[in-house]
Amino acid sequence: MALFDKFKKKAPPPPPPPKPAQDSEDVSAYSHMRVEVTTKDGQMLFVAKLMYPQRHTAELHQYSEAENSLLENCSEAEALPVHIRGYHDRLRKAVYMEGFITPQPKHIWLVSHLYVARVGNDRAFFRLDTDLEANITKFSGRNAGEFPCRLRNISVGGARFSSQQQYWEGDKLLLTVKLLEDRDPSIMYCQVLRVLESEEEGAPFEYGCQFLELNEADQDKITENIFAAQRKSRKGS
Repeated sequence: MALFDKFKKKAPPPPPPPKPAQDSEDVSAYSHMRVEVTTKDGQMLFVAKLMYPQRHTAELHQYSEAENSLLENCSEAEALPVHIRGYHDRLRKAVYMEGFITPQPKHIWLVSHLYVARVGNDRAFFRLDTDLEANITKFSGRNAGEFPCRLRNISVGGARFSSQQQYWEGDKLLLTVKLLEDRDPSIMYCQVLRVLESEEEGAPFEYGCQFLELNEADQDKITENIFAAQRKSRKGS
């Protein structure tokens, strides 16, 4: 009986329930969404994939290193309240959730009392504005070859770049860029959707492109790099 009482004392107290107004939101629609997990006051914790969401529970499969000492002291005995933000590719919506996390084996976190706080159109929050050297390769047709360009922004779904070279809507290109100095270059196959006028001297053409044939690992890598670059930018500001 004493041993049973000892384990009973270690059980975590239940966190407060989610707001009743959010109970009708179905979190299962956001399965496999790539998310950034932060504390309530905005401190970065890690990047993860939201897995097996149902009603008010889910798992977070962590695929970036933990970035906060709070996690070192986090245990099953005390749930940590967090904000969870992600971008749903199919719905093209930004999704903001809240919940409580506890650690599980193999970099998995159990989310309890999960609810959707807001769904919005603020896609810009998941687009990284840049001014980076990059390369564009076209393998055949007019202006085939590899040429330098400037990456202006990037998201999980596409990118915008400026170039001296002229391309046309429907052209398929290979974009190579290093988003962070300490990481390998990202290589994305893309298609030109829009041709824009550029005000940049020496680069009269600007292009909006959609990524093609990205597998799940490529999407995860781009998402993690975008989040990492955003965090670096916030720390420097």
